Amino acid sequence: MPGTSIKDIVKEKYGRIARTSGSCCPPSPSCCDTSRDADETGLRLGYSESDLTAAPAEANLGLGCGNPLALASLQSGETVLDLGSGAGFDCFLAARRIGPTGKVIGVDMTMDMITKARENAARGGYGNVEFRLGEIEDLPVESEAVDIVISNCVINLSPHKDRVFQEAYRTLRPGGRIMISDIVLLEDLPRAVKTSVEAYVGCVAGASLKRDYLREIEQAGFRDVRVLEERVFFSTVSPQDPLIREILTKLDISPQELRRVAQNVVSINVTGTKGE
Repeated sequence: MPGTSIKDIVKEKYGRIARTSGSCCPPSPSCCDTSRDADETGLRLGYSESDLTAAPAEANLGLGCGNPLALASLQSGETVLDLGSGAGFDCFLAARRIGPTGKVIGVDMTMDMITKARENAARGGYGNVEFRLGEIEDLPVESEAVDIVISNCVINLSPHKDRVFQEAYRTLRPGGRIMISDIVLLEDLPRAVKTSVEAYVGCVAGASLKRDYLREIEQAGFRDVRVLEERVFFSTVSPQDPLIREILTKLDISPQELRRVAQNVVSINVTGTKGE
């Protein structure tokens, strides 16, 4: 799958999610898992009940794999940049923490998501949040303009993750930091899964090995790169999950092998700092 075709596939899939308020693996609300609804997914990923009720109802599409704000320690007046901001859920939660003197910028490459996020911002009266159309490998953000970069289960979808981290580094002020929730692998995927479009858009085939992912963050210039949380992402591998069913149907792989593969798919919260 060449990089350009991957982006087209991802853009089409997530554009459809924005238009229908659905998921990339219907009827499951999550991009990568099988929870019943977006709120249930949010609670499992570390969001509080107050988080889920604070943001506009249509902002939470249940597409994340963690809570990048849980350990972000946002301060009043800071500027936050969200890579792959979707319908704006994490942006709106960040806006509450930084207050009216702060600013949140959400960037997404899907116009349907940007439209939905802007509607949510207007509905919720978020005057300190803006959404920009753009790619996370080429951010429409000035250099040294933000204090923290967050992202939730999006960078794994990029075929050029090194460029994403370089761009995040560029936009941060000296002393700025990243807080990223994402999917990584403990072992490489079987070729059949790695080349599957369904597995890629389902957040699996696009994931990097954990050691490679962390190395690319460090090579971008970040210091003190640390994994703060890690857990096996697929709690179960059920044929009832549309993603699992599609993979089993289209690929030459047994349910037993797929279960083994699933144990090597983990979600992490990772942080790093730009030098002063």
